Amino acid sequence: MPVPFDRTANDFQVRGDDYPAWAPEGKFEISDLRQRIEPWLTALFQSEHLSLLVGSGLTHAMHWMAADGPAAGMDTAKFEEYDKEIRDAANSSAKEAKRSGANLEDDLRVANELIRGLEIQGDEKAEKLRTQVAAILEDFAESILKSETGIVEGPSEKREQAWNTLVNFLMSFASRSGTRERLNIFTTNYDRILEAGAELAGVHLLDRFVGTLTPIFRSSRLDVDMHYNPPGIRGEPRYLEGVVRYAKLHGSIDWVNSGHEIRRMGVPLGAEKIAPFLKAPGLMGATPNQLMIFPNSAKDRETAHFPYVDLFRDFASAVCRPNSTLVTYGFSFGDEHINRIIEDMLTIPSTHLVVIARSDSMGRISEMYDRLGRRSQITLLVGETLGDLATLTENFLPKSAIDRATSRMSELLKMRYPTEAGKKKETEDDQDSVSDLF
Repeated sequence: MPVPFDRTANDFQVRGDDYPAWAPEGKFEISDLRQRIEPWLTALFQSEHLSLLVGSGLTHAMHWMAADGPAAGMDTAKFEEYDKEIRDAANSSAKEAKRSGANLEDDLRVANELIRGLEIQGDEKAEKLRTQVAAILEDFAESILKSETGIVEGPSEKREQAWNTLVNFLMSFASRSGTRERLNIFTTNYDRILEAGAELAGVHLLDRFVGTLTPIFRSSRLDVDMHYNPPGIRGEPRYLEGVVRYAKLHGSIDWVNSGHEIRRMGVPLGAEKIAPFLKAPGLMGATPNQLMIFPNSAKDRETAHFPYVDLFRDFASAVCRPNSTLVTYGFSFGDEHINRIIEDMLTIPSTHLVVIARSDSMGRISEMYDRLGRRSQITLLVGETLGDLATLTENFLPKSAIDRATSRMSELLKMRYPTEAGKKKETEDDQDSVSDLF
């Protein structure tokens, strides 16, 4: 069972009277948490297959660290035509997806469905509604760019701390030895914070885009990778370290539907406007309506459209296999199409899910944990202490480096000079599982 606890003046206090064996008096410090969490995460991160799913919580965490404020949200839109009808339909679909209320994605999806119906009827209001949707999309894209700007132009000390924290966060996952399969990073965010962090960390991202100036999205995903030849060894290439497979499940503000192709524009991080970058000759006069910044996420049939079908196929094939670990950070489990894939993953006994979040204000995480009933396969790290990006990176995530010399030295010290704590641990029969404690 999860162990709820509260922060006190100097330490932490277990909530209730059911104290775990590692905190017999119900009190403990952050070092006690680290001793239990860090080794467990280190072991999980060396699973045969490792994936990271990032939600909007990461962007908000970065924005709070760099600019002392929240990033752009997903507020509902206001339409001049059919506003009530769109609002009612959007709220209805949100309830079917087990969400408390509609957001901008629901509004845009319903509006696009209505536009299609009006076009079939030959109603002239279709074009007026399409213009409104384009304006809403442009405003939303610019709000995302504003969030990026807030992080990029924050006070120098805070900005540097935020980016350093993100680099360490990413390297904790990406630092996998060449004998392990590549880390897979998936995100539902539209911004480019992860891409910027990977660039600062020197991490190479492998996605479905091919090209340099305006890369094009390819459905035929070849198994392209990066290798190097060790000095003096020929014909035995090895994996280059720091390479990650990357996919943005909900699209991106710099993706545009140009003709029959999905292309990525060269929009600088934190640009002021999106419109000037749509006027490039190769984009064939694209408008904000053609920005790929929202998914059709309410029903399965709507996710089966280019390019989302390819992206969700990548996600399912990455996590739904034996000896796979999926870590979620800042993901609220509000997307049923993603939740269903995670549930399918957990039907494989050797898989594991690690949920890291700063809060569970809507109760979706606890509801999912209780409903699935696979407690030995789920680790929960939820709350301001465990889910705070800086605290998590500094105290609980594995060392963000591939340091074989230090690991070997540690093993030799354990064999030659066993500690009293180590001897005691070998004789104890501790049946507790970290999965049951957090």
